Amino acid sequence: MNKGIYLTLRIGPDKPETVPKVVLDALTDIQVTTTTQGQSGFQLTFTLSNRSPLHTQFLISRGNPIPIVRVIIVVTVKGKSEVLIDGVMTNHEMTPGTDPGHSTLTVIGEDLSRVMDYVDSSGIPYPDMSAEARVENILEKYKAFGVKPEIISSKLEEVKSQTNEIPSHKGTDLAYIKHLAATVGYVFYIDPGPKLYSSIAYWGPQKKSVGPQKALNINMDAHTNVESLSFNFDSQSRTQPELLIKENKKSGSIPVADITPINPLLGLIEPASNKSERISEASKFSPIEAKLIGMAEASKSADAVTGNGTLNVMRYGHILKARQTVAVRGAGKAFDGLYYVNQVTHNIKHGQYKQSFSLTRNSLVSNVPRVVS
Repeated sequence: MNKGIYLTLRIGPDKPETVPKVVLDALTDIQVTTTTQGQSGFQLTFTLSNRSPLHTQFLISRGNPIPIVRVIIVVTVKGKSEVLIDGVMTNHEMTPGTDPGHSTLTVIGEDLSRVMDYVDSSGIPYPDMSAEARVENILEKYKAFGVKPEIISSKLEEVKSQTNEIPSHKGTDLAYIKHLAATVGYVFYIDPGPKLYSSIAYWGPQKKSVGPQKALNINMDAHTNVESLSFNFDSQSRTQPELLIKENKKSGSIPVADITPINPLLGLIEPASNKSERISEASKFSPIEAKLIGMAEASKSADAVTGNGTLNVMRYGHILKARQTVAVRGAGKAFDGLYYVNQVTHNIKHGQYKQSFSLTRNSLVSNVPRVVS
């Protein structure tokens, strides 16, 4: 690793210990992707002697999720440690090396949400329980993995009474929790750390008020700290949902509620909605439920501004984190300002630590008077 950057790799069941030096010496490449949408994942690439006992040790879980092999990757930059991922192995790939005596072993895995996707629990009833209560009840099962829930109450939640419809579990725990999040415009993910062997299971709106992180500078000569950064504005992406409902045997349409609570503006000029989309499923639900669905659908198409770039961690001086905001400077009046970091991929090799990232925003022109570094 570069001076000032240190890697810690832990592999094993339950609370894994740090791997021995022989494993680190065989490790040639690490890739960790953290994203707001979907599960985060990792890929470890090892170059091994064909006689190495590590072949057997790594393949112990191949094709069998029990026992679960846990992987924790921690990177320390300038004395500050960050847990990049706490997950489990899911797959192994073996390919011949560049010489007859060696081969390449690639270990693939996902974050701890993977263990929530093994068992179908359809049919479990949740009488008089809000979506938040159901999520908390489900996450209780995963305390043994150090998973702690962070649940944000929805402003428009509607509880089914026992005299009406009793909600029931559908699919795996992961599928059902993500379904409950999607119906109110929320996201669900498991964020590793901040302590070792612990993670936060977050169910709520995107955290567009957390941050900002150290500014990303472009076109600023010696102050430039990213290798590349480009932007795209899709003025046609925003869609206005049309909600048709039936109440008391009468049909009608209802307006979509303000999506700002789940997707706050990060700029001054919000693009207009140039097209509408009829949501046929809305007729199956009550007005409150239909509004939730409409807010969720409107939020999906609101981020008309996207940015993609790469950076060298040593030059940037920090680890850029997904699921938080970051400021951009030097991109011009339309694109400067705050963005939500939607995805980050860490690429680590001997002597090199780079990140590729994607940013999103629902408006143009900065709404903050000054972007600080």
